[in-house]
Amino acid sequence: MTDKRFWIGVVSREHVQSGIRGDFVQLSHGKKAPLQRLRAGDGFIYYSPRTSYPKGDLCQMFTAIGIVKSGVIYQVDMGEDFHPFRIDVLYLNAHETPIRPLLDKLSFIKNKTNWGAAFRFGCLAVPVEDFKVISEAMGCHFALHFESE
Repeated sequence: MTDKRFWIGVVSREHVQSGIRGDFVQLSHGKKAPLQRLRAGDGFIYYSPRTSYPKGDLCQMFTAIGIVKSGVIYQVDMGEDFHPFRIDVLYLNAHETPIRPLLDKLSFIKNKTNWGAAFRFGCLAVPVEDFKVISEAMGCHFALHFESE
């Protein structure tokens, strides 16, 4: 398990649902750079601050969890001169879970008062222990999906 890394991507709930339907992750409005950090077998969780972008209702939940498939980045044509980059993910059965009850258990959130600042860059690496806390809270058995090999 030492080669696996664990990530949180920050995207609206509406965009997460599109990714789930298509089995992909897309970050930072389709930029390639954040995806270049992801590798096959890495764990990935989406955090959704809002229901839709840019001004949807507050959501503040972890909305999906999965495993990066091949790690191959590809570009798609969505029309209107929009060509976002994506990477394929195997999404796992899980339920959305609010972040607030988990704040005190998450070490990557240093400031428990202004906790939203931890998500400001759109994609962040998190310690395995934090990923496990979130995974279990989402009803996704960590050991079953992330400790194999």
